[in-house]
Amino acid sequence: MVADLNGATRFAPAACPRLVIKIGSALLVDPDGKVRRDWLEGVVADIAARHAAGQRIAVVSSGAIALGARRLKLPKGGRASLEDAQAAAATGQIALSHCWAELLGAKGLTAAQILVTLDDLEDRRRFLNAASTLDRLLSLGVVPVINENDSVATEEIRFGDNDRLAARIGQAADAQGVILLSDIDGLYTANPHRDPTAKLVPEVARIDAKIRAMADGGSASGMGSGGMISKLEAARIAQASGAHLAIISGKRDHPLAAYDADGRGTVFLGTKSGSARKAWLAGRLTAKGRIAVDAGAATALTSGRSLLSAGATGIEGRFARGDVINIVGPDGAVLARGLAEYDAADAAAIVGKRRDELEAILGYAPRSTMVHRDHMVLL
Repeated sequence: MVADLNGATRFAPAACPRLVIKIGSALLVDPDGKVRRDWLEGVVADIAARHAAGQRIAVVSSGAIALGARRLKLPKGGRASLEDAQAAAATGQIALSHCWAELLGAKGLTAAQILVTLDDLEDRRRFLNAASTLDRLLSLGVVPVINENDSVATEEIRFGDNDRLAARIGQAADAQGVILLSDIDGLYTANPHRDPTAKLVPEVARIDAKIRAMADGGSASGMGSGGMISKLEAARIAQASGAHLAIISGKRDHPLAAYDADGRGTVFLGTKSGSARKAWLAGRLTAKGRIAVDAGAATALTSGRSLLSAGATGIEGRFARGDVINIVGPDGAVLARGLAEYDAADAAAIVGKRRDELEAILGYAPRSTMVHRDHMVLL
């Protein structure tokens, strides 16, 4: 397939003043648990060249668990248990940060470390705090190196992969682009390891059922935690904030320079259509509950309407007014996400009811909607 040179230009310094680069464990750490230093020096050289051209870059770097597991001699790469993963992360993060600081420093760049958990970016106030920190660091010409704080994260409160974390950091940093360095050079029409007729998809404007069907859930290396499915989710998050996201091969030396040269990869085009708050809502990975709606309400939502009680068919979860909830259609697919106007108990009481019935049911003057369109984003 002909290389998409236009794809690479979307991430050039002139078009993308702020860029987030994600590097997975399999690229940064070899199977013996050692940093692939020569390869990483090439990545840092690429970053330095972009920085000299005026681009400000944040790096989302995996590798702490893999590095720590080697030092602690833990089985299964430190992932035999949650406790092993936490211990490996705590140990490996020091080595990972030192490596980044040393290599960036050799190019005259200052590194900073930021460790986050899922809750840090799901909570609106903490998200804004993280955004403020990133903004200041980037404005000072610092290269923030970000990782999930796996030493304290549990299965219930973690991203689980750095693809989605990179997209959320892109939102927080107000980046115009996110590049995922991967063990594969983009999205293919089928799994290229199994189907020799699979073709690289150079550009995706919209993630629909056809695109999702192309995804494969596995990580080729077995070392990382993200597969193509997580990369599509990352692309959805980035698109919601108007940022382009590229999946490119990280197996080549100087992978960013190589991408500039041949443009080989898959670019998901940013499609921002709402406020920063709505982009944050779209990028959230958790919700306190859900409201199911009928076909008529689903159609109304896609037309930009608010959710009324008459169109609701069911409530799940325990949520309070102002909590983030999902809205699902008759087929169970999530249509939208927004802020609840009622707590779960009152919402359940008015499911399917007309507006003129609500005051008698609730005992107080009802709010006009269950989820208002100004506090809702379509997915």
